[in-house]
Amino acid sequence: MYKEFFGLQKLPFNLTPDPAFLFLPLKHREAFAGLTYAILDRKGFVVLTGDAGTGKTTILNSVLNRLPVDRVYSSIILNPTLTPSEFLENVLMDFGIMDVPVSKAQRLWKLQEFLAHADNQGKVAVLVVDEAHKLSVEVLEEIRLLGNFENAEIKFLQILLLGQSELDHVLDRQDLRQFKQRIALRLYIDPLATSEVEEYLRFRWARAGGKEAPPFTPEAIRSISQWSGGIPRLVNSLCDTTLLMAYADASPMVGIEYVRKAAHNLAMVEVRSAPSAALAMVASSSMPPINHASLSLVPQEPPAQRAFADFPPEEHSLPKMAPYGATKSNSTLLRRLAEKFGLSH
Repeated sequence: MYKEFFGLQKLPFNLTPDPAFLFLPLKHREAFAGLTYAILDRKGFVVLTGDAGTGKTTILNSVLNRLPVDRVYSSIILNPTLTPSEFLENVLMDFGIMDVPVSKAQRLWKLQEFLAHADNQGKVAVLVVDEAHKLSVEVLEEIRLLGNFENAEIKFLQILLLGQSELDHVLDRQDLRQFKQRIALRLYIDPLATSEVEEYLRFRWARAGGKEAPPFTPEAIRSISQWSGGIPRLVNSLCDTTLLMAYADASPMVGIEYVRKAAHNLAMVEVRSAPSAALAMVASSSMPPINHASLSLVPQEPPAQRAFADFPPEEHSLPKMAPYGATKSNSTLLRRLAEKFGLSH
């Protein structure tokens, strides 16, 4: 509705996970590189967690879209609230196996045949479970057993679990310790810092066809960061609503009053748990970036703003990673992987 008014070709703040609008600050670049590496190097189990709306599904879609299509079979489970039997049936059908047997033993045999065929073709089979924090313990056990399709050298099935932060607590359960021991890589996505929110707005505005800077005042940008807590999905909701309000008033700029009205309209709760000194800095135009997860002032690297280069599989010569224990301390290795995949500056 407001595209023509602001001179845009597309809506810049849609809520759909469009890879064309993928914005990659540091932790997102690390997640992208880690997922790509784990799939192509056949690491087996990988876990990606982050708060709701931080961009996990968008990153996954971008990874799958950029993998060589002649090398990958994928099965993506979007609704994991299934029984173990239903889950296995869904996996087979999403791999393109429509004649699903009734017997579980025959289903597993079908899957084993498929994985062996994929390996003989030189292809990688990838099972992705989104919203994995909703998985039952019984289905998690079935997924663990699917990881047994392997030989002495490689895993035949690469399993990616994407979920909200609650998934980390689920995997710490004592009765899931065998599952946890099989995880090759654990990746995390944090909310955007205030400086990254501004870069995010500029990036999406340019991708939508904006020729000038986005029409948000500095105060409005800081308010967007504060109300959204740095969650990209909430940033999108706020920006889309404020632009609609500005369009209705024929206002070429979005000020802080529009952000406040939009936040109340969307029933958001303002983030006010920072210390008073930090809150005072919110009003300053020279404030350093804020890490909303820890509410401490930290330096941030500038986010990536360019498209990805295609990477032929034969050029992958990557360092080997320890089979478990890969946590937030992996940022140096993941940064090197990001450079390998052309995600650095």
